[in-house]
Amino acid sequence: MGKIVVFGAGGRAGRRVVEEAAARGHAVTAVTRTPDSRFADRRITVVGGDVTDPASVAAAATGHDAAITAAARLDVPAVEFYTAATRALVAGLTEVGVSRLVLVGIGSALEVEPGHRMLDDPAFPADHRAFALGHVAQLDVLADASIDWVVLAPPPVFLDESAARTGRYRTGGQTLLVPSPGSFSYADLAVALVDEAESPRHHRTMVAVGP
Repeated sequence: MGKIVVFGAGGRAGRRVVEEAAARGHAVTAVTRTPDSRFADRRITVVGGDVTDPASVAAAATGHDAAITAAARLDVPAVEFYTAATRALVAGLTEVGVSRLVLVGIGSALEVEPGHRMLDDPAFPADHRAFALGHVAQLDVLADASIDWVVLAPPPVFLDESAARTGRYRTGGQTLLVPSPGSFSYADLAVALVDEAESPRHHRTMVAVGP
């Protein structure tokens, strides 16, 4: 099995990614801002790190085969955080030779029809639009990166924290999946993310993912 580094490992998505990767036999480095002992599996190493700092990214990612990021910050402007984090990830991973990066996107950045994203609707809440635009800015940074990346965008619904893992999901293009799912679990999002880290199927693009 390989070695996967997970940034944002303390969050709801990141924690499940760490658990999913470890359950498959991977050695996992879980990167959080404030490391603790929340993971008991011996295959999981928890380290402190700053996803917006290229040197910190490089230190955490050295010797790994792939990186997954589910990092988010709500206490700074989304565009500022996501652009800084994506630049640091690209720079740090490139420095240490980690060529595969899988990122969690946002469903509201997907198109509802050609040329019209969900976040472009005038009725879309302004505070949610600001957060979604951070993810869009992330794509702008990735467009110029040499690393092999993919953004998986879950549906624009509240992800289910308690639903059991089914191991099933669908992927599409850059439009919302139809029929629109009523819910999607963090556990199955983690399955999709680890699948893309293990056996890349999509390259240098954003992909809708859902049940």
